Amino acid sequence: MRITKHPVLDVRDGKKVPFTFDGETLMGYEGEMVSSALFANGIRSFSIHTVGDAPQGIFCANGQCAQCTVIINGQPVKSCITPLREGMKVKTLVHYPTLPEDDEWRPSFLPRELSCQVLIIGGGPSGLTASLELADLGFSVILVDDKDRLGGKLVLQTHKFFGSMADCYAGTRGTDIGHILEEEVRKHEKITILANSTVAGIYSDGKAGIYEDQARYTHVSFEALIVATGARERSLIFPGNDLPGVYGAGAFQTLVNRDLVKSSERVLIVGCGNVGLIGAYHALQAGISVVGIIDIAPQISGYKVHADKIKRMGVPIYLNHTIVGVTGDGKVERATIAQVDEHWNPLVETAKTFAVDTVLIAVGLTSADEFYTAGQEANFPVLKTGDAQEIAEASSAMMGGRIVGRQMAQILGREIDIPAEWLEKAEVLKSLPGESFVRNHTLPKEDGWEPILHCYQEIPCNPCTTVCTYDSIQLKGKLGTIMDLPHFEGRCIGCAKCVLICPGLAITLVRKTTEPGWAEVILPHEFDHGYKAGNELVLRDCDGNSIGTGTVTATRFNKKHRTHLITMTVPEALAKDVVGILVQDASVVAPLEEAELHHLPDNAIVCRCERISLGEIREFVRENQVKDLNQLKLPRVAMGACGGKTCLDLLPRVLVQLGVPRQEIRPSSLRPLAVEIPMKAIANQGGEIS
Repeated sequence: MRITKHPVLDVRDGKKVPFTFDGETLMGYEGEMVSSALFANGIRSFSIHTVGDAPQGIFCANGQCAQCTVIINGQPVKSCITPLREGMKVKTLVHYPTLPEDDEWRPSFLPRELSCQVLIIGGGPSGLTASLELADLGFSVILVDDKDRLGGKLVLQTHKFFGSMADCYAGTRGTDIGHILEEEVRKHEKITILANSTVAGIYSDGKAGIYEDQARYTHVSFEALIVATGARERSLIFPGNDLPGVYGAGAFQTLVNRDLVKSSERVLIVGCGNVGLIGAYHALQAGISVVGIIDIAPQISGYKVHADKIKRMGVPIYLNHTIVGVTGDGKVERATIAQVDEHWNPLVETAKTFAVDTVLIAVGLTSADEFYTAGQEANFPVLKTGDAQEIAEASSAMMGGRIVGRQMAQILGREIDIPAEWLEKAEVLKSLPGESFVRNHTLPKEDGWEPILHCYQEIPCNPCTTVCTYDSIQLKGKLGTIMDLPHFEGRCIGCAKCVLICPGLAITLVRKTTEPGWAEVILPHEFDHGYKAGNELVLRDCDGNSIGTGTVTATRFNKKHRTHLITMTVPEALAKDVVGILVQDASVVAPLEEAELHHLPDNAIVCRCERISLGEIREFVRENQVKDLNQLKLPRVAMGACGGKTCLDLLPRVLVQLGVPRQEIRPSSLRPLAVEIPMKAIANQGGEIS
């Protein structure tokens, strides 16, 4: 199912081509990822596992795992990084793949040879800014990225960014920032871009093997390496966690925002950090219902303005809750949650079950920095940046890339300083949310508009102070940085620039009307709507409470910010508390009448590739007194296609729960770094999958 209308993104218009899936002819856009084309046709199960004939769906949609493997024209490939071509024959992978019968002799050719001073792996925000910094200093750069367009996670971010307008485009949507940076990189003569290309290996002789444009094998000789490969999503252990329909929030954003595929009808989100909160907002914009966001923690870990925005749209947030299990016949159909006690044990009597088709996992990220380790082992200059260095917001990654670019220039002998203010800004941009404050708002005493700033928490953000024509909005607080809260003092002409640019949709304009007891409020709204003058709408405050109704008097759309301004007449007593309009009706988020509690935790899958359950691991650990994670390779834990990228992050927690002191746990020896590419590519036998 396609998204045919979106309040922020342009609807995709490309060449549709036929392909087959298990013999059925389907249609998809040429060049889109096969996984997205399958999702658009309602297909969620991609393979059948050898253990229990369990159906497998996507998890990361980023080439990091192997959950989306299918057979294309006789060859097993990851569908999330394989572009669709006309006439492709796609089949479900049932158990193990078999080699196609082919004894035709083919010639081989030498690799193409390229060289540069600095090779940068990853074209996300940090890789792009590092490339620009080095290129501006005169260094030759080759930038490799496995996607067909640059920007990394920026491509998935339809919301306006927080941070500093001067340093990281705050107030601009992530998709637009990606376009801006990509355009700068593409026009720089010192930067060579290898897009849609995969780094297969880094070798001690200072060469990298590149599967270039998914067609040929290329050698790149380099003097130094910068790893900007981002991060991978963490998994979570609960019964049903392997069902098709349980996948990462980043994969969801890839489907919905990059490929404009309506991947779901009803979702539950696990994790209330910024990724989970933003994922909920993106779902609503795509016309997908969100039954709730849950988190086992007692407080929201993401920005308060993100959470406030979600709550007033009509999405409940359940803190001190865990997911008890997911059920369904070969796919997600229901999800059960429950409140936890002080020891994080679920309280059965509080269980609620929701009818959903998707459960999004947003419980954090793990740095994908394996190439950095490979560079260290090979003993050539190597640095890492962005999420590969430290998990933080994309605004921080942009500044971090610039700094790492200069650090690499210094390593290569260039006498150049790193401005102290860059380092200071980088620290601020990666700051966690700070203190929250209570603010008392009042209506203007005189005629005319004034902004009300519903911003209550210290976060790095300054767009509203930058755009005000009269500098009437200033940051004030004890920190002396962009973490301080904005305050209004001075003149307001009602231009609504601050309302339009606020990333948290946390600013409204208010004024009293000539009619006693009434006021006007201008609200930002980032959804398509059919509101007309005279319509009565439900008003919401910051905490997501319905506080009454107001009447629409006018609407206008700002094309630059792609944001609607809704002017409403409201009772004067409500004007200072109104922040938004209810988007999702309460009936959408209601649980089923009876909760499902018939699954046991031991059914939960820990190693997705080999389908090793929590119960199997517990039994093996107890019988063999396991303290070394390498011992778990005997029952094939971490021995599957992803190389332990998902389960190795979970195993220490499992052992700790079984009474093994964390300090006594010996980490697993990692398998040699390898990226799957066809053998024909290494021999340069040419061509795409054919």
